Amino acid sequence: MNWVISVSHSRTCTPLPLITPLSTLNPSRELVPKSTIGTCNGRSSRCVKADAAEIEIRVCTNRTCRRQGSVQIRETLSDIAPPNVSVNSCGCLGRCGAGPNLVALPAAVMVNHCGTAARAADFMVVACGGRNAGDGDRSEAWKCLEALALRKRAEVKLGIGNFSEAEFLLSKAIDLKPFGGIHVTYKDRSCVRFRQGDLYGALEDAKQALMLAPQYAQAYICQGDAFFAMDLFDKAEDSYSLAIETDPSVHHSKSFQARIAKLQEKLTSVTAP
Repeated sequence: MNWVISVSHSRTCTPLPLITPLSTLNPSRELVPKSTIGTCNGRSSRCVKADAAEIEIRVCTNRTCRRQGSVQIRETLSDIAPPNVSVNSCGCLGRCGAGPNLVALPAAVMVNHCGTAARAADFMVVACGGRNAGDGDRSEAWKCLEALALRKRAEVKLGIGNFSEAEFLLSKAIDLKPFGGIHVTYKDRSCVRFRQGDLYGALEDAKQALMLAPQYAQAYICQGDAFFAMDLFDKAEDSYSLAIETDPSVHHSKSFQARIAKLQEKLTSVTAP
C-alpha cells in the first residue's frame, strides 16, 4: 500500500473519530492506574493533558490494523511528532475492525478509525494537549501536514542535487511554525546548507534543532560536521561524542564511523610534533 500525504489548502482536516478511555475496552484489565486515565468527549474543548512532559503514542500494527494502514499512520505520526512525543508500534488494542487504533500514554486515551494523515495529525494535536479536533480549530494539524509535505518534496530535490530548491522548500516548512517535526526540518536544512558550503548557516540550523530537541543525535552529527569543516576539531569531537551519548546506536553506522576515523586523523596530525 503506497501512502501519499495530501494536504487540503482549505486548512480543514477530517473530523477526529471517536476517542475513548482505554479502560472501557476491557474493564477486567487495567493497563495504567485509574488516576492517570484521560477522557475526551464531543462536548469538551480539551482532552486531559498528560501530567508528565513525555508522551508516548502506541499504534496497533497487528494484522487487522496493519491491513487498514496502521504502519503508514505510525510513520506519519513519527514525522510530525514534537521532541517530547515518541511513536511506537504495539500489539492489539481491541476493537479489531475499527482501526487503525491508537492510544496516547500516560493519559490512556484511545482513538479508533484513524486511517488518514489528517486524522492522525488531529490526534497528535489532541494528545499533546492542543484544542480538541471537535471544536473547529484544526490549523495546527494542517500546518504539521503541510510542513511534512514540503519536507518530503525537499528530500526529493536533495536526492537529485537541487540544493537551492531543497533549501527553499525547507525554509517554507519552517516558516509555517508547525508544533511538531520542526526540529527535523531544521536538521534537514542544516544538511542542505552544509552541502551548499554554507557552514555558518548549517551550524546555526543544527543549533536551532538542538534548542528544540536537546536529545536529537542527528542534529549533533550535523553540528559536528560543520565544526569539522571549519577545522574546529575539538568542538567536532564534542558534538560527535554527544551524538553517541544521546543515541549509542549511531556508533554502528558506517558513515558515522567514517566521520570518527577522519576526525582522529585530523586530531593526530594537529597534536603530532
